[in-house]
Parts: sequence; C-alpha cells; structure tokens
Amino acid sequence: MTASTEMPVQDAGRSSPLSAWPARLAAASATPGRFTIRELPYATQINLRGAIADPAFAGAVRSVRGLDLPARPNAWTGTADCQVIWLGPDEWLVVAADGVNESLVPALRNALLGVHHAVIDVSANRTTIEIAGQNARLVLGKGCPLDLHARSFGPRNAAQTLLAKSQVILQCMDTPSLFRLYVRNSFAQYVAAWITDAAAECSASGGLDTERIVTRLG
Repeated sequence: MTASTEMPVQDAGRSSPLSAWPARLAAASATPGRFTIRELPYATQINLRGAIADPAFAGAVRSVRGLDLPARPNAWTGTADCQVIWLGPDEWLVVAADGVNESLVPALRNALLGVHHAVIDVSANRTTIEIAGQNARLVLGKGCPLDLHARSFGPRNAAQTLLAKSQVILQCMDTPSLFRLYVRNSFAQYVAAWITDAAAECSASGGLDTERIVTRLG
C-alpha cells in the first residue's frame, strides 16, 4: 500500500481527515449490498470517567438526556442520536451528532458537581469511519485480532482494538453488518486506505472463497 498524499479540505475552519476522499470512498462503495464506506466527520465525542457503582454518579449521568451507562464490558447503550460506549470499568465514550458537545459537556459537568468524575471533550481527537454490507466483517477480519463472528461480536458490542496495527474503537451498530470505527485523525487516511484496499481484495476474490468466509463469520 502506498502512502496517501491527499490532504483534508477545510470546512468552516474545520478540517476533516477524509473530506478529500469522496471519489475514492464512492468507488469502494460501488456494490452497496456487499460493501460501503463513508466518513461521518465532526461527531461529538466526550470521554466520561467515574464509578458506576456510585448511585450518585450513575443517576447524575442518567439525568442528562436519559443516558444509561453500559455496565457490561465491550457494550454500548443509547439510541441513534446519542450512544455511550464502554471503554473500561470506569470509562465511557459518549457519542452524539456534530455540535452537541457544546451543550452536552456543560450539562454533564453541572449534573456531576460534587461527584467524583471527569468529563473531557475529545471531539477533535478522532473521526468516524462507517462500513457496511455483507463483506464488512470479512474486511475487518483481514486486519483485526478480535473474534468477529456475529455470535461473538454482534449488535450493541464495542471494543478498543487494533485494525491494521492502528488503534481504533470498533462499534457494531443495531444491524449486524453495520460498523463504526473511531479512528485518530492522524491515522484516518492510512486506515481508510487499508480498508478500501482490503475491500477491493474481497471484491476481486469473489465467488466461493468470499462466500465461504462470510458464512463462517456469520
């Protein structure tokens, strides 16, 4: 794989790592039923820390937009508008639409006054890459060490892991073939290039081999 020289495009003073990639991502998404990829830039991302065993902490968080913390490891809770991803026993990532951080960060801090906590806006730290389709698990399986069989990593699962040796947060959405990857901005072009290359390999292999592996991964 050759290094990318494409540069991000400015958008109202902001820079999205993959905003110069529409043609490349569209080409990789030429067969929507099998594989699509797109960037979801500028998402609100808030790092939240505290003791879930403390009723005051959990209750204060719940008072803000009804956020329920996932107690189960490698899980996420929420709706299409706002999700809370488990990162560790006392750490979560709150994800919402662009601009929500401006109201959500102070709301969380105010609700948690007097309670041991940390609320940090990390929206500028990562971009989001969304992939979907029958080949999505196969593409991820080429570079991710997790067991990606649908029985092991299905809807409402999320994990911090590696993809092509790059750190990512991988989230399986409510549809088993829909995934979101939270990728550090400095690695976004590399990861996107690796994913599109892997998707091209899957498309080229076609036929029995792809069908066999997709069936094995569920």
